[in-house]
Amino acid sequence: MLSSSGNNEIFLGIDGGGSKCKAILMSNDNKILGTGIAGPANPLHGYKQAINSIAESAKLALKNAGIDESELGNIIAGVGLAGVNLPVLFEQMSNWQHPFKKMYLATDLLIACLGAHDGKDGAVMITGTGSCGFSYVDGHPYIVGAHGFPHGDKGSGAWFGLQAAKQSLLSLDGLIPHSSINDKVLALLNVKDDVELVEVIAGKPAAFYARMANLVFDSAEEGDKIALDIVAQGAEYISHVARQLLKQNPPAIALIGGLTPRIKPWLDKDIKRQLIEPKHPPEVGSVIYAKQQLALQ
Repeated sequence: MLSSSGNNEIFLGIDGGGSKCKAILMSNDNKILGTGIAGPANPLHGYKQAINSIAESAKLALKNAGIDESELGNIIAGVGLAGVNLPVLFEQMSNWQHPFKKMYLATDLLIACLGAHDGKDGAVMITGTGSCGFSYVDGHPYIVGAHGFPHGDKGSGAWFGLQAAKQSLLSLDGLIPHSSINDKVLALLNVKDDVELVEVIAGKPAAFYARMANLVFDSAEEGDKIALDIVAQGAEYISHVARQLLKQNPPAIALIGGLTPRIKPWLDKDIKRQLIEPKHPPEVGSVIYAKQQLALQ
């Protein structure tokens, strides 16, 4: 049995996004005990899927730590989720009859920022399945973007993937020149023409499109003109987001998310110079948030 003593408290950190849900189990003195990864956990794309992914990733982290899953009820959880910047989804997730001892819910933006800056003030641009900018200075959160796919999230993995699909269809119809993106998209999705491509991509979620993002960067690095234009558009947007965040005077700014190593080289030089390496991943930021909230109580 886990100790109920505050000095021996076990914390669970959750980072739930559009592609996956990461869990980390940490001791009160910040030792990593176990980790787990499950499916998507953005409630905007499904409440049941989100809570199932959170629970599954938590159980996997416990298993990895050698702790029985029956101990979930003795664990304090910090849960950072995409989508809960929308009040209706925050309320829905807050009302979840969760299996934890306590649950502190936050946006994925806040926990990413807290993790990147070790619990201190700062700003982050997130470029993963989705994209957005967030700063937290003197207790004031500030968001740029975070409007969701496909109507928002420019410069994200899903956005790059969608551009790849669009350009492939235009090229296959002979309306624009051939791009090496076409061949890569058709090969990845195992289709042979525009009709089969539409059948495969129709109605797919952001995580599906994000799978095609790397193809655009691969083609751009090969000098493909269409790919270079797409990458330039996405990078320009992220650079603009950074400038907007810097107006809030954060002490530091970081770029995080799965697309970071691909898009960072394409950002404006003045922005790249100001970026710092994040101190911790978002799931650790969730633990930091839970500890901060526990201390306030």
